[in-house]
Amino acid sequence: MANSIQTLSLPVLGMTCAGCASSVQSILSAQEGVVSADVNYATQQVKVAYSSDLVQPIQFKKALQDLGYDILLDEVSGKAEQIEIQQNNFKDLKRRTAGAALLTLPVVVIGMFMMDLPYANYIMLAFTAPVLFLFGRNFFINAFRQARHSRANMDSLVALSTGIAFVFSLFNTFYPEFWHSKGIHPHVYYEASAVVIVFIMLGKLLEENAKSNTSSAIKKLIGLQPATVWLISEKGEAEVPISAVQVGDLLLVRAGDKIAVDGKIEEGSSYVDESMLSGEAVPVSKIAGDQVFSGTINQQGSFRFRAQKVGHETLLARIIAQVQEAQGSKAPVQQLVDKVAGIFVPVVLFIAVCTLGAWLLFGGTYKLSQGLLAMVTVLVIACPCALGLATPTAIMVGIGKGAANGMLIKDAEALEAGYKVDVVVLDKTGTITTGEPVVSDFEWLPGLENEREELAGILLAMEQSSAHPLSAAIINYLKPLVSKSVKISEFESITGYGVNCFFGKRKFKAGNLKLITEGKIAIAPALRIREEAFYAAAKTVIYFADDTRVLALIAIADPVKEGSAIAVKELQKKGIEVYMLTGDNAFTAAAIAAEVGILNCKAEVLPGEKAAFIKELQQQKKVVAMIGDGINDSQALAQSDLSIAMGKGSDIAIDVASVTLLSSDLRQVARAIELSKATVRTIRQNLFWAFIYNLIGIPLAAGILYPFNGFLLNPMIAGGAMALSSVSVVSNSLRLKLKSL
Repeated sequence: MANSIQTLSLPVLGMTCAGCASSVQSILSAQEGVVSADVNYATQQVKVAYSSDLVQPIQFKKALQDLGYDILLDEVSGKAEQIEIQQNNFKDLKRRTAGAALLTLPVVVIGMFMMDLPYANYIMLAFTAPVLFLFGRNFFINAFRQARHSRANMDSLVALSTGIAFVFSLFNTFYPEFWHSKGIHPHVYYEASAVVIVFIMLGKLLEENAKSNTSSAIKKLIGLQPATVWLISEKGEAEVPISAVQVGDLLLVRAGDKIAVDGKIEEGSSYVDESMLSGEAVPVSKIAGDQVFSGTINQQGSFRFRAQKVGHETLLARIIAQVQEAQGSKAPVQQLVDKVAGIFVPVVLFIAVCTLGAWLLFGGTYKLSQGLLAMVTVLVIACPCALGLATPTAIMVGIGKGAANGMLIKDAEALEAGYKVDVVVLDKTGTITTGEPVVSDFEWLPGLENEREELAGILLAMEQSSAHPLSAAIINYLKPLVSKSVKISEFESITGYGVNCFFGKRKFKAGNLKLITEGKIAIAPALRIREEAFYAAAKTVIYFADDTRVLALIAIADPVKEGSAIAVKELQKKGIEVYMLTGDNAFTAAAIAAEVGILNCKAEVLPGEKAAFIKELQQQKKVVAMIGDGINDSQALAQSDLSIAMGKGSDIAIDVASVTLLSSDLRQVARAIELSKATVRTIRQNLFWAFIYNLIGIPLAAGILYPFNGFLLNPMIAGGAMALSSVSVVSNSLRLKLKSL
């Protein structure tokens, strides 16, 4: 049987709380042949290990559909289909919430301030019925499905409390004389029913909004892979789907193309943008024998390469898989509320039934009417409105506070993690540095003062004709210095070395040290001193020369951002360890680390190694925040406990990260962590008060004081108390706006 064990990761539909996730997991685990089932409510996924000899996935689908859930059996397209369904559900929920709120407003006004209005009860009934049974129908549908299988969740409590209050009010509207004959005034509770529905729908709307963005990063990573590729065979060149590519196929890559699979170049040369791997802004020179990777982008030139890894084996596919795994391993703050609700709901139902039973057994003359009133009051006052709002309102205010300060916080998970962060890991390029190479120094050979403008014009013309990635930095530097254009001839680009040209009969060169060394071109002692200083500062040096001597040295650097050093010091003052991980060489990395005051630095680190390093820190019980800006950082960002992206970074990094710094200023990191701590404290305070409210309110609603002083809580007061509890939670959340960062 061991050989027949298979594992699938499938999207789940219809889960609305952690109790639902528990139900799905228990249903699948109970199926014959299932070895294990692990449901992740945050990602709406289930990972099932099963024996294909005993059970097939279609049986999972049938079992879940009977309880009102569903799974999508296609691992490849299922995620995209799930995203589309979630987006449609979110739009529908938004429309229903708006409609319910619009109808609830007049009910609240009449119920609280205009009870003596003619036909008030009938007007409120007309407005409330569609709120419950049209806009809020899903609560009742889900509660019914749960009840069929002897289960209950938050939907069950919402449906029972609002449904009983509505039916009780309906009876009192049409048969008020029943209560009049017993000396009791027949109150109606339409406004309580409608308000509960609106508040809970608002909470679900906030939750669905967060869920709708969880997969956008994966979609964009998948988008890095082209749909088709040029295949070279004996019949010539043909454009074929990427799924048709096999190991060993010869493929053609043209200028501007995305590279489809991993392989080795056999013919041609070019520059390839590998920022998704290394995070470095400068494209890499590629010649025959060099490796190329799926998802990277060809710049100038074309080449042919032999496919070595395809499909799920490519580096890009492995990055996607690791991002999915890291995202799926996390639990958001909202799950705490749902887990508590899984216990809270059946307890409240039990208390409500016991309340009615106690009144029937020990009540006085009006035991039936008073028992019914007490039971309804328990269900109304125990409605999990404050509990449901405790987390989303704090998150909403926290997110607004962050946005006002240039920090986009995407989910509650970031707020929870920020409370405990004790290690910060920084990428270098685009995070600590600007990520945009610039000319930092331009050193002329002494004695060329009268020729400099003409020579600068020649170099400018050469760089304008060049396809080298660093040319833009030199062009931007020289343009303001050159007053008239220069015409050059016989321009030649030598891949891996530099460029040549003629100006008149004189030959000029611009390129790296290899171009100068192999051309046996002399470097004056004065320039040698500056050359050593540039290399010591980890700068890239471009040589400009004629046939006999070097005329100028151009030092190009990726400058450190203003404020990076201050940001590192602020974090260290808070007792947070700071690490720098970069794909750049050790020499450059050490120089940048020393400049900003980072003591722990790792260089030449690949994306998977960054994620592995963070995992090592987590195994040491560290709570890790990762700050990056490139596609290459996406794995590490997803693995970290708190992921922060630079606003000017790649879309992938921003989508994977749970916090985005719009200004790309590292000084915002400490503020983001402080905001996270303040927000999670508020959430905990809200949950505390929500529970205290129920601990006090439910016994009062059940009539615990009646035997002592005759006090019986009126359902109308219970409805007001329920609303007050929500107001108190929201008010506490709003205090976050006053927090200084």
